[in-house]
Amino acid sequence: MEINIGIPEKQREEIAKGLSSVLADHYTLYLKTHNYHWNVKGPMFQTLHTMFETQYTELAAAVDEIAERIRALGVLAPASYQEFAKLTSIKDGNSKLEALDMIQDLLESQETLIRTARGVLPLTSEVHDEATADLLTQRIQHHEKTTWMLRSLLQ
Repeated sequence: MEINIGIPEKQREEIAKGLSSVLADHYTLYLKTHNYHWNVKGPMFQTLHTMFETQYTELAAAVDEIAERIRALGVLAPASYQEFAKLTSIKDGNSKLEALDMIQDLLESQETLIRTARGVLPLTSEVHDEATADLLTQRIQHHEKTTWMLRSLLQ
């Protein structure tokens, strides 16, 4: 069935491709954050365990929203480890890191995700895809706030 939402097919596919990388970064960061939630130790255990849970819970909700936007654009959303591994810019987490190194790793991963999302924004403005632009803007804003909080723990 033809999709006629005011965005040409080629541009919908380009935006969906960019969103697929954003989705892969979110999912990979979700896994890394959940890993650190389970494996953090040391004097900051309770604080970090709780903070990481808040972060991965928010990421879990975000992956659904991003995948649904990809589908609304008429493209299949990536949904396997193999696909995510090809699309993400974020490296796997290391369960053996010390707590402060986990925070640093999450901070760097959050910043990577922000750059990925920011890179898709120009595609949306060309075709007036305000819905995707709004989604990306909200994601960027959320992750910038998270980087501020993580950075504050390291200062």
